[in-house]
Amino acid sequence: MKQVKVITAQEAALLVKDNDVVASNGFVGSVQPEALTSALEARFLETGAPRDLTLIYAASQGNSDGRGGDHFAHEGMLKKAILGHWNAVTALQKLVNANKIQAYNLPQGTLAQYFRDVAAHRVGTITHVGLETFADPRVSGGRLNDVTTEDFVKVIQIDGKDQLFYPRMDINVALIRGTYADEWGNVVLTKEIAPLDATSIAQAAHNSGGTVIVQVEKIVKGGMLDPKLVKVPGIYVDYVVEAPETKFCEQTFDCEYNAALTGELTVPLHALAPVPLNAKKIIARRASLLLLDLSSEAIINLGIGIPEFIASVANEEGIGDSLTMTVEVGAVGGVPLGGVRFGASVNAEAILDQSSQFDFYDGGGLDLACLGLAECDGIGNINVSKFGPRIAGCGGFVNITQNTQNVVFCGTFTTGKLKEEIKDGKLTIIQEGSVRKFVPSVDHITFSGDYARKQGQHVYYITERAVFEMKEDGIHLTEIAPGIDLQKDVLDQMGFTPIMKDIKVMPEFIFKDELMGLKEMKANR
Repeated sequence: MKQVKVITAQEAALLVKDNDVVASNGFVGSVQPEALTSALEARFLETGAPRDLTLIYAASQGNSDGRGGDHFAHEGMLKKAILGHWNAVTALQKLVNANKIQAYNLPQGTLAQYFRDVAAHRVGTITHVGLETFADPRVSGGRLNDVTTEDFVKVIQIDGKDQLFYPRMDINVALIRGTYADEWGNVVLTKEIAPLDATSIAQAAHNSGGTVIVQVEKIVKGGMLDPKLVKVPGIYVDYVVEAPETKFCEQTFDCEYNAALTGELTVPLHALAPVPLNAKKIIARRASLLLLDLSSEAIINLGIGIPEFIASVANEEGIGDSLTMTVEVGAVGGVPLGGVRFGASVNAEAILDQSSQFDFYDGGGLDLACLGLAECDGIGNINVSKFGPRIAGCGGFVNITQNTQNVVFCGTFTTGKLKEEIKDGKLTIIQEGSVRKFVPSVDHITFSGDYARKQGQHVYYITERAVFEMKEDGIHLTEIAPGIDLQKDVLDQMGFTPIMKDIKVMPEFIFKDELMGLKEMKANR
C-alpha cells in the first residue's frame, strides 16, 4: 500500500493555484476543514496568492464570524462563488453586493448531486428541481449581482418536459475534513455529524485530475480503520494534514464532541429541555397539530429557524419517537438540533451521504416538510433566499418544497422589533413589527405557488396570529389567534387581501403554558 503524503496546513495552502476550482465539504458549524481554509486565507493575506479562485460547495459553511466560507472573502482571492447557501458568509455577501465577484445561489441538493456527476464524467446534472424558481434561467438563473452575466444553468427539454441542466465543470482542489486517516490515506468521519459530500467531492477532484487534501484530527497505523467506516479511500487522497488543535476539530462550532450526535450512544429524550412559550413555540405548536393526521410511519423534514422548534414540541408532547424526522445533511430519525448545530440530530437511526438524502427528497419520499417563511405574496410564492443586499440563500429549500406533497411554511406574521404577549390563552400585539412578510410581490421566488398548484401540493402558511392555506383560487385565510383583531392585526398588516370564506379561531390550548396533549390526541385518532 502507498504511504500517503503528510504535510502541514501551510504546505497544503501552497498547492492551490490561481484560477483553481475549489470544492469544500462542511455544513454550518460542522465538518469544516478549518485548518486548510485558515491556512489558505493566511497565505493570500501574506502573499496575494492564490487569486481568482472559483469556490463551490453545496451547503452552508460558517457562522458569520470569519470561519467557513468567509476565509475566502478577500478581494482578488475569489473570482466566482457557486454556493447552496449564503446566510453564514456575511463577508462574502459584501463582495457580492459590491460586484467584486461573480456569484450564484443554487439548490443545495442539486449541487450535492452535481459532485457525483462531475466524478462520473457525465455531461452534467439534469433535474426538474428549481423550475419556475429563481434558479430557473428564465427567472434569474441563481445569479446574485450585476457582474454575474453567464447562465450556469440551462433549460433543456426531454420528452417534451422542461429540465434544468448544470454542465460539468472540473474540480481542481478538494478540501475535506475527516476524523482519522491511516498511513495509507483512508479516512473515516466517525466523530463528525455526517459524511456530507466527502466521498463525491474527493471522487470529483480525483477524476478531474485535481488534488484531494484531507484534514484530520489524527493519523493512525495503516489498516487500523474499520473498512466499513471509511468514507474517503486512500486511492482518492493526495495529501493529509494532521490538525489536532481543538479549534480545528470541534464537532460543531460550539461543541468539542457530543457522542449522541454520531450514534456512539443514545440519550434519554426527556433530557432535552423544552423551549419557553413564545411566538416561535406557538407557531411550532400549531404546525405540530398537522402531525396528528399523519401515520406513525410518516417521514418529515424540518428546516432551519422556527421549524426546528417542531422537533422540540413533538418531543415535549411525547410523540417525538412516533415520527421519523430527517435533516438534509443525512440524518434519519432522532431529534434534529438547531442553531450552529443545525444538521445534527440526537439519537439518529441512520446518517446518509447528503446526496443520497436529496435523492430521497427529490423523488417525493417525504410526507411532510416544515420550512421557514420570510416573504409570501398573494400567489403563494415564498422568498427565503434574498432580501435586497442580504443574501440568505436557498439551501435545501427548493429541493424539499418542490417535491413534498404536504408543505408547511412557518414564521412570525411580521418581523423587526415585534413584541407580543401570550397570556390566558390569548395573543396580544404589544408592538407591531416594522417589516411585513405578506407582501404584494416577493423579491426572489424560492418557492413557486403556481408550480405547486400544478403539482397538486397541499400548502399551509402558519404564523403566530393567522393560518393560511393555498387553494386553486388563491391564498385563503383560515384561522386567527384568540385575542387578535382581524382587521388591525392581520389584514392591515398585509400587502394583499386573502380569500376569506370560513375563518376559525386557533385552538386556545396552543396559547397556554402547559402540555397540549398531542400524545392523547394522536392515540384517539
